[in-house]
Amino acid sequence: MNNCCKPLPEIPDIRIADYDYPLPDERIARFPAAQRDRAKLLTYAAGNIGHTVFTELPALLPPHSLLVFNETKVIPARLLFRKDTGAVIEIFCLEPLLPAGYEACFAATESCEWRCLAGHSKRWKSGRLYLSFGEYVLSAEWLEKQTGSVRVRFAWNGNASFAQVLEQCGQTPLPPYLKRDALPEDTVRYQTIYARYNGSVAAPTAGLHFSPAVLGELAQRGIASETLTLHVGAGTFRPVKSETIAAHVMHGEPFTVSRRALQNILAHTGNIIAVGTTATRALESLYFLGVQCLHGQPPEAVAQWEPYRAAYHAAPQEALQALLQYMENNQLENLHAVTRLLIAPPYPFRTVSGMVTNFHQPQSTLLLLVSAFIGEDWRRVYRYALQNDFRFLSYGDSSYLIKS
Repeated sequence: MNNCCKPLPEIPDIRIADYDYPLPDERIARFPAAQRDRAKLLTYAAGNIGHTVFTELPALLPPHSLLVFNETKVIPARLLFRKDTGAVIEIFCLEPLLPAGYEACFAATESCEWRCLAGHSKRWKSGRLYLSFGEYVLSAEWLEKQTGSVRVRFAWNGNASFAQVLEQCGQTPLPPYLKRDALPEDTVRYQTIYARYNGSVAAPTAGLHFSPAVLGELAQRGIASETLTLHVGAGTFRPVKSETIAAHVMHGEPFTVSRRALQNILAHTGNIIAVGTTATRALESLYFLGVQCLHGQPPEAVAQWEPYRAAYHAAPQEALQALLQYMENNQLENLHAVTRLLIAPPYPFRTVSGMVTNFHQPQSTLLLLVSAFIGEDWRRVYRYALQNDFRFLSYGDSSYLIKS
C-alpha cells in the first residue's frame, strides 16, 4: 500500500485538449474478441512497454499481489416503448428512486420508480407507455422532469420482480460509440463472468477479459483476490465538454465494500492491483472515507474535488483502520457510499499500485486517471498500442500498468 499522502495544492487546471490522441474509427472494437482471454495485453512496468496475450497476465503479476475485482452486473437498462402513433420512445434506466436502493428496487413487484433518460421525450410528456412481454404488460408513466433526466414510474402485472421484467424486455446498454444495436451475444459478452450484483448501465470493461482458465491460473499461482461493488453509471460515457477539467461535473456512483474485504486490503503488504478504473476509484475513495472517520464524520460520500481542497496528513493505513473501526463499532458487514472522485494529475495514489484497464476515449476522465497513474508515459503507451494494432474501448484489448 502506498505511503504517499502529500496534500495537493489546488483543483488541477488541466486543459482537456492536452489529453487528446488520434483514434481512427476502425480501431474501435465494435464486437468482442472470439475468446475473452485471447485479447492482446500491453504491459507497462517501470517505464518499459511490451505486449503479450491476456492469458499471460497471471505470470506477470508480482508474487503476493492482491487483485481487486468489481462484482457489479450490467442490467438490461434500455427499454423501447412504442406509442399508438408508432413513435418509439427509448427509456434508459439510470438510478432507482422508490423503493430506495438497488436491491429493494430490483426485488419490487407491481411497481417502482427510477431516474431515467428518455429519448424523443418531446413526443412523451404525459400519460403512459406500454410494452408487452409474454403474458405481462409493462407501463411507464412520466412523473416529473429532473435535471437532465425524468422520474418514471414503472408498473406491471403478475408476480414478477422488476429484475425479471428487465431480463424479459430490456436490452443490453451498449456504449453509444459502438454505433450498433445489441445482439443476443452481448447479453453474455458485455458482462464479466464474476458479475454478481445488479446495478450497472455500463460494464467494468477491464474485467471482460477474465476467463475461468485465467482465474484458475491466478489461484494456482497463489495470487490473492478480493471484491467490491461499484455500479457504473451512464456518466462514464459523458464527454468532458468544458475547456478545463475544473469546470467538469463528475457523476456519482454508489459502491459497497464488505468488512472482510477492507480487513484483507488493510492487512495486505504486497501490490494491490485494481481490475479496472471502477475498482481503482472505489479503492482510492476508501482512503477519504477513512479520513472522514478520523474527523468524526460519517463515511457516506467522497466529493469530486475532495483530495484537492484539503491537506491530508493521515497515512493510508491509519485512514483505512479508522474506516474499519467505524464499521466494527456500528456492526456493519457492508459499507455503502457514493463516490464522485475525479482522479487527475497530480493525484497521489494511496492504495492502488497497479491496474488492469482497457484503452480509453480521447479527452475523457478515464484517460486522466491513467495519466495520474503513469504520468506523461500515457502518450507512449497509447502510441505503442496504436502502432501495434491494438483494439480500443469497451470491447477492445487490455493493458497491465504497474509502476515498479
